[in-house]
Amino acid sequence: MNKKIRILAAADLHGDSKLTKSLAKKAEKEKVDLVVLCGDLTGFVDSENIIKPFKEKNQKVLILPGNWDSFATTDFLANFYGVKNIHGYSVKYKDVGFFGAGGAIGIGPESIVTEKEMRETLQKAHSGLKGIEKKVMLTHMHPSGSKSEFSGFEGSKEIRKAIKKFKPDLLLHGHIHEASGFEEKIGSTKVINVARTGVVLEI
Repeated sequence: MNKKIRILAAADLHGDSKLTKSLAKKAEKEKVDLVVLCGDLTGFVDSENIIKPFKEKNQKVLILPGNWDSFATTDFLANFYGVKNIHGYSVKYKDVGFFGAGGAIGIGPESIVTEKEMRETLQKAHSGLKGIEKKVMLTHMHPSGSKSEFSGFEGSKEIRKAIKKFKPDLLLHGHIHEASGFEEKIGSTKVINVARTGVVLEI
């Protein structure tokens, strides 16, 4: 029998340690199996303890760089706290495969990527999930043609192509704060802007 996995997904914490603490409490209360942070962990305010509240509650955490996190900082946070940076990689929890690509196309100040880099990173990440049926794609940026484009910021064409190619059950992203909680379907994939408040879901 396939057991469902329960996830708390959030993004755009921007160093807000109060928000991190409340999300860690929410993850504990909701008894989630996994916490997913879709980029922009740092920036705006001091972010020294941004992963610590989750680790104190022994929660499994996946992270991605956003456009405010340098790739080096994201690697440092992953190594320091013993969590997984999923940028360009995949992991499997129970029967579910997770793969991801962080950064944003052409928007700084830190991890700016090109469409070509986005495509290559997602391909590399997905290549580790052969034979896995249930898949969750994690990005910081939104796909082109999605509801989050109402913000005036164009989404990534390669993220949209990857949805069609890899057919993940879910795409979880952040980046556009004003589109927090937006949900839509692209093909058979459910796309959710998880944003700062965080979303609890099962797959």
